Amino acid sequence: MSIIRINGEIRTPVVNGPESMLALIHEYRLVPFFENPVTGYSIEEHTPPELWFTEDNLGPWDWKIECVHSGDIAYGKFLWGGKAAFATVDVYRELMNWRRSLPKYQPSEVQQRILDYIQEKGSISVPEVRKLLGVSKSAADAILAKIQMQTRIITGDITRVYRGPDLKYSGWQRSSFCSPEALFEELDFPFPGYVPRSMKSALTPSESLDYLKDIVAAACGCLPEKTFLKLLG
Repeated sequence: MSIIRINGEIRTPVVNGPESMLALIHEYRLVPFFENPVTGYSIEEHTPPELWFTEDNLGPWDWKIECVHSGDIAYGKFLWGGKAAFATVDVYRELMNWRRSLPKYQPSEVQQRILDYIQEKGSISVPEVRKLLGVSKSAADAILAKIQMQTRIITGDITRVYRGPDLKYSGWQRSSFCSPEALFEELDFPFPGYVPRSMKSALTPSESLDYLKDIVAAACGCLPEKTFLKLLG
C-alpha cells in the first residue's frame, strides 16, 4: 500500500467500501476521483490496489453510486479541466459561485440547448444528448463535461446496467444529469428529516475562491497558485 497524507498526517489508504469512501469525501470536502498531479489527493490513492476496479472487485467505481444516492455529495467532471471529482454541497456551492462568474464558463449556443432541455424535462442522459444534437457518444460526453465544468449540471443519478443472459453487472453504468439547484435545493415533496438548502452563496466570487483555497489547503497543504488554479480548471 502507498503512503498518503491528510492534513499533514501520514496515513495508509482508508477507502474499503462505500461507507469509508463517503466518510473520506466528507473529510476532504473536495476531492478528485483519480490520481492527479497533487500526490495523495484522490480517492484512488486512498484505496488499496486490490480493491481498485479489478475483475473481482469494482471498488470505488461502484461505491460512488451509494455516495451519489446519499443526497449530500456532488459528483461530476468539475476539477482538473474536466476530471471526475466529489464535493460536499456547501463546497460545491462556492465552486458554482466562482465558476459562473467567469466569462470562460458561460454556455455556448449548443450548450444552452442542453440546459433548455434540462429546464423542460428535468434531466438529460448521453443518448438524449446524442438525439437532441445529432452527435456521437464521444462528442456528447465532451459537451456534457464542459457544462459540468461550468457547474451548470451535475450527476443526478447513476444506475447499474445488467447485461447478458445471466444479467451480469460488470461495471457498466448509466448516468443522468440535472442542474445543481434541482438536485440540492428544497424539494417539492421533502422526505422526513430533509433540511432545505440553498445553492445561492452569501460570498462574492473572489471570496468563494479564497474559501476553496482554504478547503484544498486543509486537505493536502498549500499549493502553488498555478497548481491550485489548474486544479480548479
